Amino acid sequence: MNNSLIQKYNIPGPRYTSYPTVPFWDDTTFSKQKWIESFKKSFKESNEKEGISLYIHLPFCESLCTFCACHKHITKRHEVEEVYIKTVLKEWQLYVDLLDEQPIIKELHLGGGTPTFFSKENLRILISGLLKNAQKHLEAEFSFEGHPNNTTKEQLQTLFDCGFRRVSFGVQDYNLKVQEAIHRIQPFKAVEKVTKWSREIGYTSVSHDLIFGLPHQTKENVIYTINKTKELQPDRISFYSYAHVPWIKGVGQRGFNEKDLPKDEEKRELYEIGKQLFAELGYEEIGMDHFALQSDTLYKATIDKILHRNFMGYTSNKTQLMIGLGMSAISDSWYGFAQNVKTVKEYQSIVNSGEIPVFRGHILTNEDQIIRTHILNMMCNFSTSWKENDLKIENLDFHLNQLKELEKDDLVIIKKNGIKIPNSSRPFVRNICMAFDKKIHQKKIEKQLFSMTI
Repeated sequence: MNNSLIQKYNIPGPRYTSYPTVPFWDDTTFSKQKWIESFKKSFKESNEKEGISLYIHLPFCESLCTFCACHKHITKRHEVEEVYIKTVLKEWQLYVDLLDEQPIIKELHLGGGTPTFFSKENLRILISGLLKNAQKHLEAEFSFEGHPNNTTKEQLQTLFDCGFRRVSFGVQDYNLKVQEAIHRIQPFKAVEKVTKWSREIGYTSVSHDLIFGLPHQTKENVIYTINKTKELQPDRISFYSYAHVPWIKGVGQRGFNEKDLPKDEEKRELYEIGKQLFAELGYEEIGMDHFALQSDTLYKATIDKILHRNFMGYTSNKTQLMIGLGMSAISDSWYGFAQNVKTVKEYQSIVNSGEIPVFRGHILTNEDQIIRTHILNMMCNFSTSWKENDLKIENLDFHLNQLKELEKDDLVIIKKNGIKIPNSSRPFVRNICMAFDKKIHQKKIEKQLFSMTI
């Protein structure tokens, strides 16, 4: 890859799991009541047709991993499990009480934190409680994130019995020096054990999450990690760029110095090495930072042009409505976003008072929805078109002008009715999406809000 282009375009930018991105939500036009109205509207439009998605945020971790930018609660006190699960089920009931018919769950994902912090008994109580007032879609996909060090065979079996068929294990890197820097000591044997258990039980998709750009990480580390991953042949691999965002309160990215991080061209080389190795192993590149075997549903969704992206990342199960339950969880009705309060104590207090625990959000304008569709198209299909009347962009000339420099550098192909992103330009997709991000252009940014794009 051209190093001068990396230097030129490696700037802070969103990952576009939503548009508008969270820092540009308009709280002045948002209210809890408006969110509820958008939720009910979306549910009525989409429940019977495609079902809904549920994201459950299980925030507890026994120790702090210093690479993590998620909202979490560090504790070794497992008595917190029961109270938290009861609260999540109460929150779900608050949403169900707003509906005239049973929700049909097409996608359910347990994220964290560490979902496998919870005992098998409490995981069963959680899932059975969620399904008590809902139907399961015929094509439902249930998935969860597991920590290789504490995921037990009993937990895997319990969740399988509850309908889960996909599991993702956080690996990051197998080099001990890197693991010590990010406070995530995790031997290969632990990953091997839980991966084999998953396959024995019957899980149809096992995913491993790897990260490039971590402190002290070298190309030799990446090659070693991928070669070890090869031995287990996960169905899909997430190969994330480490997002260094220490300015965000509570993320805990303080376990190393800035000088320990691979910079610019060095970091990008780690990705290119990984991408090449994945291709040699038979993995297809999916969207941005995902790879899958041709037998996996994520690859099939790419071929069928139905790949979707939301706050959970890439998914083969598109739903218009996604409800986030739990501390800090984000919901998406397509017409609006809403985020729950960010501490366990406040979350439990508000839900137990009978209120939906939303504290901020954004109601999308018609223009927001149009731009969102184009950015989603580019993030999933690396092309978009505005020939359809409902996808015409206001001030199109302004956005095309923002692309001129990218076009001059052969990173984007501008056509009469749309644009196409060549395969060689995939590392710059976030930069290309930024050309359509009206909020970024409208607001003067005085401090860094996002991780680097490349």
